[in-house]
Amino acid sequence: MGHTPGVRQAQKQKTRQALLDAALGLLEEQSLSSLGLREVTRAAGVAPTAFYRHFRSTEDLGVALVEEALGSLHSMIRTTMSPVEDDDERIARAVELIAGHVAAHPAHVRFVARERHGGVQPVREAIREQLARFAEEVKAELATDASAAGWSDADLRMLAGLYVDQMLITASLFLETPAAPREEHRRAAATATRQLRLIGVGRRHWLD
Repeated sequence: MGHTPGVRQAQKQKTRQALLDAALGLLEEQSLSSLGLREVTRAAGVAPTAFYRHFRSTEDLGVALVEEALGSLHSMIRTTMSPVEDDDERIARAVELIAGHVAAHPAHVRFVARERHGGVQPVREAIREQLARFAEEVKAELATDASAAGWSDADLRMLAGLYVDQMLITASLFLETPAAPREEHRRAAATATRQLRLIGVGRRHWLD
């Protein structure tokens, strides 16, 4: 008896996810440009021909990994930038959220950090597009703040880009201390906090 369409679709999705997970694991130790299709299928436990039912190439798989790594972060980015009365509270919340995400998804964060400037153009472009979307969402949140009165659209976009870049830097700080002593983790959080405060000081005095 043949499988029902629902069962076949579930199996197809399971195989696709197995390929993504296998690739992400292999990319802990190498760049996407050096990743071989057969490496991925061997690690996923599927035949090489099965790969092409899900992805056109390893580049296509890399773009899917970008979506998996960054596509779900838009709500978190908006949360980190949502208005609060106390800037220090917003910074503490942002650092805590980023640290928690890195702890939960270190392989995804490492993949984006490595491939953002890596040798696979479609993946670089996919990361750039996601970060540009983040910047537009941060810009929209910044524009609702009373302190944004008098800022030009271009300056708000520049500030949003600074915040997005700093979030990536903060993620990299925590990525370097996954199993470090608690004191080292606290130092990383303190550094991230000071860096975000510095952006905040510049923001408050930009129109002076």
